[in-house]
Amino acid sequence: MDINALLQPRISDSESVQDFLDELTDQAPNIERDIARLKRAPGDKALIANLFRIIHNIKGDAALCKVDMGEMIAHPIETLLGRLRTGEIGFSDLLAEVILLAMDRLELAIESLASGRSINHLKLVELVGGLEGMAGTSADTLDAKAAHLIEDVTGFRSVGAAQTIKRRASAIVHGTEGDAADLRFFHSLALQYEARSPLFKGRSERQLRLALETNEIAGKPVDPMQLEAAVYMHDVGMLFLPESLWLKAGKLSDDEKRLLQDHPSFGAGLLERMDGWQAAAEMVLQHHEMLDGGGYPKGLKSDQITPGAKILAIIDTFEAVTLKHSQRGDNRSLVRAIAEINACDNQFAPEWIASFNTVVRNMVEG
Repeated sequence: MDINALLQPRISDSESVQDFLDELTDQAPNIERDIARLKRAPGDKALIANLFRIIHNIKGDAALCKVDMGEMIAHPIETLLGRLRTGEIGFSDLLAEVILLAMDRLELAIESLASGRSINHLKLVELVGGLEGMAGTSADTLDAKAAHLIEDVTGFRSVGAAQTIKRRASAIVHGTEGDAADLRFFHSLALQYEARSPLFKGRSERQLRLALETNEIAGKPVDPMQLEAAVYMHDVGMLFLPESLWLKAGKLSDDEKRLLQDHPSFGAGLLERMDGWQAAAEMVLQHHEMLDGGGYPKGLKSDQITPGAKILAIIDTFEAVTLKHSQRGDNRSLVRAIAEINACDNQFAPEWIASFNTVVRNMVEG
């Protein structure tokens, strides 16, 4: 293994790196589609052969574009698929999980290189080492190696199958009848937003569970009632923007991005005009701020951002990650989604990531 190619890759041609990223982005949905189909028909030789060809082409594109890490990640996966094709090993959920996780990490790494960001936090050395170990191991130890790789790279033990977040209602005991009525109103607005797309169904309950349990594990430093209101209201401002904008699947123009960045102020503005919800308003206004000051609307940094907004930032991104991959044709597992959240080291508060990780770990292992 050439560790320097994974820790300190050299870019001789930025256009070639972008070309490889474009090809990788195009192929990712096909990989997820074929793996989803293999889960239903694990012995389908045509699917295995097609998946082998895709990975082989990714390896070839990496060589052509001089992206060494692409070759290093794709080669052992190609070896595994070759063994799968000959019947030497069998298809399993853990093998599928590893392939998808590896492709996710490769995509994240190339995106980071293309934009000049560090890749040291992506644990590519552990990933490639684990893949090489799997490529050469016996069939009876393959799943154990896969589980070890997943834990090394993500910090989580995998149950080997995609998980879904179970829906549950809020367990908060509200302060007054008026507070409860307000929360029912906020919830109704959130449901109006959910109704705009079938992909949004259940998002409020999913996000509420994650937010409340993350806060609870951290010792409830954020008022749970204010946090519930903020969960319901943080994206309600989208309703004041053209649907064609926030449901757009393609790349946004600079003008469209500026319009989209107005949505926190609309939701916060509604809360500010109601007695008793100022803390929730602050959370909503700041939920797209980032620790390094690269967020919006005010470019706040670290301690300037209220704790509740830091929770919202994590759960909102987690939902977006799972939505993105559901649009690609496969439900994203908790393990893969949390791995991507943890890879965004400049965006989220470490103290809240730790609590959020515990919530997801409990879901995965429970």
